Amino acid sequence: MDTYAEIEQKWRGMNVSGPPIRRLFRDVVADRMPDRKPPQAVMLFGTDIDPCWDDRSFLADFYSEILHQDDCMPDTADGLSLAVDLALDARIPARQRFQAVRLLFSAATVAERHLAEAWPGAPRHADADSEARARHAVRDRVPELLARWPEECPAVRLALAGLAVVFPTDRTLPALAARLRVFAHRYPQGTDVGDHVRFVLVMATRDDDRILAATEKLTDAFWTGTAPGAPVRARALHLLGQMLDGLGSGLGNGPERPPAGHGRTGHRPHRFPAP
Repeated sequence: MDTYAEIEQKWRGMNVSGPPIRRLFRDVVADRMPDRKPPQAVMLFGTDIDPCWDDRSFLADFYSEILHQDDCMPDTADGLSLAVDLALDARIPARQRFQAVRLLFSAATVAERHLAEAWPGAPRHADADSEARARHAVRDRVPELLARWPEECPAVRLALAGLAVVFPTDRTLPALAARLRVFAHRYPQGTDVGDHVRFVLVMATRDDDRILAATEKLTDAFWTGTAPGAPVRARALHLLGQMLDGLGSGLGNGPERPPAGHGRTGHRPHRFPAP
C-alpha cells in the first residue's frame, strides 16, 4: 500500500481533480500537514475519485469518514486533526469552517449525547475508548480554535462558543460571556441565534438547576427532548447539538449534510449574521 508521501507525490504529478471543495481541502491539508497525515486524508489525496461527487456529496462522505453515523471509531481521533486544520485556515469558506467546528463538537460529545438519547438504557454501538480519545483530541486543540475568535465571522464564533462550553475553564468562561454579550443584545429570544447564545451563557454558569430549567423550556417548545432522568449535562449537550444544526441551516442555502444527526423539529424565526 502506498505511503501518504507516495500518494501525495502521485497527486502532484497527476493533477488529480475532483469537486472544487475537495481540491481546496487537499491544498490546505498539504500545507498544514506536510508530513504524516491521518488515514482519512486518502479522501483528499487518493487518485480514485467518485464521478458522482459534487461539493455537497463529497463533504457528506468526508465528514462520515471521520465520524461515521455519529459514532466514534478507533481512527476517529486521528481524523479530527483534519477538521481542526480546516477550521483554522482562512482559505476555507466560513460555511465549511462552521461545519468543521460542528464536527468537532459532535465527536467530543458523542458519549453524553448518546447517553441522553438512550436513557435509561445504554447507548448502542458505543466504543468508550474511541469516544474518550476523540474527546481528548478535540480538547487539546480548543485553545488554538478559540484563539481565532477575533478573526472569525459571527457564524463560526457561535459554533466556537458551543465548543467552548464543552470544555469549560475558569479562563474561557468569563471571556465567553463578554464575547457573547453583543449577540445577546442584537438577537432576541425566540430566534435561533438569540436562544443559542442565551443557552450557552446558561451552560457557562455550570449551575445544574439553571441548565436543567433552560433545557426543559427550550425542548418543550422547539426541540427533540430527552428523558427527564438523564444527566443534566448530557441533556444540555444533546440540545446544544440540535441548536448548532439550526444555526448551520442559516448559512447560505443551508449546510452540506450535517456531520451528525440531531434533527431540528421546530419552525422558528431565523435571522443569522452573514459570514
